[in-house]
Amino acid sequence: MQIAPSILSADFGKFAAEVEEVIEAGCDWIHVDVMDGQFVPNITMGHQVVEALRKRFDCTLDVHLMVAAPERVISAFAEAGADVITVHKEATPHVHRALEMVRSYGIQAGLALNPGTALDGLEYVDDLIDLLLIMTVNPGFGGQSFIPATLNKIRDARERLVKANRGNVRIEVDGGINLHTIGDAKLAGAEIFVAGSAVFGETDRKAAIAALERALHEAQA
Repeated sequence: MQIAPSILSADFGKFAAEVEEVIEAGCDWIHVDVMDGQFVPNITMGHQVVEALRKRFDCTLDVHLMVAAPERVISAFAEAGADVITVHKEATPHVHRALEMVRSYGIQAGLALNPGTALDGLEYVDDLIDLLLIMTVNPGFGGQSFIPATLNKIRDARERLVKANRGNVRIEVDGGINLHTIGDAKLAGAEIFVAGSAVFGETDRKAAIAALERALHEAQA
């Protein structure tokens, strides 16, 4: 089980200190939400942020590309030092090619699905992915409420991956993850939990992360 704080919710006025704080609190994954103002309404950060983080921190940089035609920018983020690059199925008609591009850099490849996107076609690319990111809110904004219907999608995804002998693919969830939802997401089959405001929205980040970890531990089937 892995908690991946999303820097989208960090205070950008003291960005490096914010990241350092959650790493020192025990999180070795940092989730980087990249938005282009086209695939989603907001614009956030580019590959320069990943490059700056890579120079300063020895952690897993989990880059989530919420951008149209991600093939245009995969190389820049890979060369900047990303450890994981996830592309959206909805963002390109060439998702197979995009995933191959990510893997060509020797890094982990992820496929993201919006809440309204079915799992259809997963079997055609599951051999190219290391993780499946199931959005539990509609992408583009932080601080949204978890969509309960996505729990069934997580369960279905886990069943499909196991049946396809791809049980090693990790399921990541992003959106509305907090003390009230993280346990249900775990029980449904998720293993990586992106947490934004549930971490950076709290004054004591170490305590916030510890509370989330306790909630994971206490969630039993």
